[in-house]
Amino acid sequence: MLLSVDGANRIAERVALRSMFLARKRVFVDLLKWDVPVLAGRFEIDQFDDGEARYIILLDAAGSHLASVRLLPTTRPGILSELYPELADEPLPEGGDAFEITRFCLSPDCTAIERRAIRNQLVTAIARYALANGIRTYTGVADMAWLRQILGFGWDCRLIGEPKAVGHSLLGALRINIDVHTLSRLSAAGVYAEPVNDLAASAA
Repeated sequence: MLLSVDGANRIAERVALRSMFLARKRVFVDLLKWDVPVLAGRFEIDQFDDGEARYIILLDAAGSHLASVRLLPTTRPGILSELYPELADEPLPEGGDAFEITRFCLSPDCTAIERRAIRNQLVTAIARYALANGIRTYTGVADMAWLRQILGFGWDCRLIGEPKAVGHSLLGALRINIDVHTLSRLSAAGVYAEPVNDLAASAA
């Protein structure tokens, strides 16, 4: 099942959000060793997980987390603008049609084959959500391994600055332009995966 969650249905979807925050802690804190806040020792939640954040969450038939992503409006402070502004060599997109992709999270319990399948479903859902909600641009920050994958998905994506060493990682900033050709580009690259349900129908 695929859910889109925002301020309007955040309370109604609190079980799905709880499952997502648990998964984020396992991935980003336990596996990747990120130095980020953990609530009650179980939930990875930071200052950007407020009422303005939006989420796309993929759940299995039992309601357990498979994959998720957080979308932050660029009309307010975000990770790229506040924490890593040095990664951008050009003005960052801002406005109601630009969002920042953060916390792309895949369940560590899935096999490599399953992870690829749910990754493709989530990437497709991100694009479909943008088309359904008037989003024309996504931005993001990624380490080089993940950045190479994002650049290879087939959509209109490019770096907006030279990657730089930050701590023990090499990070880069990117922008993704969304238009009527995005889904066909994902399909040509072998990334498009038909969503479980129609995000356009549930989007705010």
